[in-house]
Amino acid sequence: MKNPLSYQMTEFDCGPTTLVNAISFLFHRKEIPPDIIRHIMMYSLDSYNDKGEFGKNGTSGMAMMFLANWLNHFGKVKRFPIHCEFLTGEQVAICPHSRITASLQQGGAVVLRLRYGCWHYALATGLDGTDVLLFDPYYRKQPFHVAGAQIVSDAPCSHNRRVGASLLNSEGRNPYALGPLDTREAVILFNETTKKTPARTIEYMI
Repeated sequence: MKNPLSYQMTEFDCGPTTLVNAISFLFHRKEIPPDIIRHIMMYSLDSYNDKGEFGKNGTSGMAMMFLANWLNHFGKVKRFPIHCEFLTGEQVAICPHSRITASLQQGGAVVLRLRYGCWHYALATGLDGTDVLLFDPYYRKQPFHVAGAQIVSDAPCSHNRRVGASLLNSEGRNPYALGPLDTREAVILFNETTKKTPARTIEYMI
């Protein structure tokens, strides 16, 4: 059984919440070792704000990179079928031949760092035509006033947003923009037992 994905509890814990959501999306509840949840919470929320307050600047890219590497090591040692890749810069784009697009076509999940007023983390779980299916851990009821972003309320185990690829690929400050190329970061996660092979992958045109 897979659980519905979760919303963040504070203004700052989008990072750990999104990583935990990636695990919940990829694995059944009974398959998930508690060690993974413990370590995600232990090493995230590591940034200080400009007042020197710990955790109130969310989770850093260094922490995300560390956790991606830790999950790979955990998978090898414990024979848990997880694989992660940390991407930066021009690698982080939604286009026909990008690593992210291929990963979503293969059944992976992608933690994206993007704009949502400030820097924010959300989980990409699939593609539908030119739209990316996202689970944003920041709870919201009101519709968006920007073209290309829609709230979804009937898919709690996979996504709560539909966001156009062109909106995500923006280098600006609009909601869900991935931002300038040199600041982009993402983590790809796979369940190796459910990963689709190239022969079985459906091709999406963006």
